[in-house]
Amino acid sequence: MTTEMFDPKDHTLEGKKGLVTGIANNHSIAYGCAKAYKFLGAEDLAVTYLNDKAKPHVEPLAEELEASIFMPLDVREEGQLEMVFSTIEESWGKLDFVLHSMAFSTKEDLHGRVVDCSLEGFLLAMDVSCHSFIRMARLAEPLMKDGGTLCTMSYYGADKVVENYNLMGPVKAALESSARYMAHELGPKGIRVYVLSPGPLKTRAASGIADFDELLDEAAKRAPARQLVGIDDVGMAAASLATNGARLITGDTIYIDGGLHIMA
Repeated sequence: MTTEMFDPKDHTLEGKKGLVTGIANNHSIAYGCAKAYKFLGAEDLAVTYLNDKAKPHVEPLAEELEASIFMPLDVREEGQLEMVFSTIEESWGKLDFVLHSMAFSTKEDLHGRVVDCSLEGFLLAMDVSCHSFIRMARLAEPLMKDGGTLCTMSYYGADKVVENYNLMGPVKAALESSARYMAHELGPKGIRVYVLSPGPLKTRAASGIADFDELLDEAAKRAPARQLVGIDDVGMAAASLATNGARLITGDTIYIDGGLHIMA
């Protein structure tokens, strides 16, 4: 193998533009990813915020990231997702990468047993946490004229039972399976799909899980790396996978957890 085989441009995001969803504050995984996209040279970002309550927390971060598109996005609100992609098409005419970093369950269903979850709660969690990624892929496909990447977030509780993860386990399992089928369907167009599965870290979303501080302590003790993952660790993984250097990686769930998932 010679160095001529490596093109430095394959390991940057120069000239690429992407959509980042799911930033709630500066502790969000999505914010860590957005910073990494910019660090690797992304030309521009579109950043979304959930609602008017979230906007003041996200807007300064979008300005810091120099995002030229800043829009509301609640996937439960009819037409909002389509409006985001319509704006991207009008402004950029293309899209190179998408980050889907959102999940939701009602407190009652998240804290209760899976066998006791309501139909309405199950469908809501599945819609926001899983089907919205499928919808994003469908809207992104025609804009990824030269190929692209679609990334979503999962957790180890999709594969093994994690105490108190409850309903989100089956929902994230559906998300991971959907990503594999999407990778198969979109691969011929040069569109890659992958799932990042970070170890436990403190985010606003994770704070809804019962006894989460105990989960963090246990993870730090059991992980081979003996430390917790941070949003910047997840971000660099997401950004690296969006480069051309990762062009033959697709359909996988990639763990970023200091090796925690290998432990029995």
